[in-house]
Amino acid sequence: MPYSPLGRGFLTGQFKRFEDLAADDFRRMSPRFQGENFQKNLDLVKKIEEIAREKNCTAAQLALAWVLAQGDDIAPNKGTKRRKYLEQNLEAVNIKLTPKDLARIDEVAPKGVAAGARYPERAMAALDV
Repeated sequence: MPYSPLGRGFLTGQFKRFEDLAADDFRRMSPRFQGENFQKNLDLVKKIEEIAREKNCTAAQLALAWVLAQGDDIAPNKGTKRRKYLEQNLEAVNIKLTPKDLARIDEVAPKGVAAGARYPERAMAALDV
């Protein structure tokens, strides 16, 4: 089960600058949301948004459709607090990605491309990865 398929919110389009994060938001401590990493990751999101526009969906829906296309034994773990977002996310099942679409997404956003560590250094040290 893939964890955080929407990039901790990056792919929702809610964040355009660091200051968009609430003062008490845990992501402010995440290396992926700090300094140059924030802009690099935002640039990556813009590329995904371009593909999503071509597929007539949101970047979040495209990301979830990509996860679903990874195999019948894969399911995105996308928690949401609002019914509106749940309904939007469920639309991902209706997005058909061709092998060409999948290759393009993998080219634009290959595994490991996100800038910055997933967690702060101290938390990363506690993980068994």
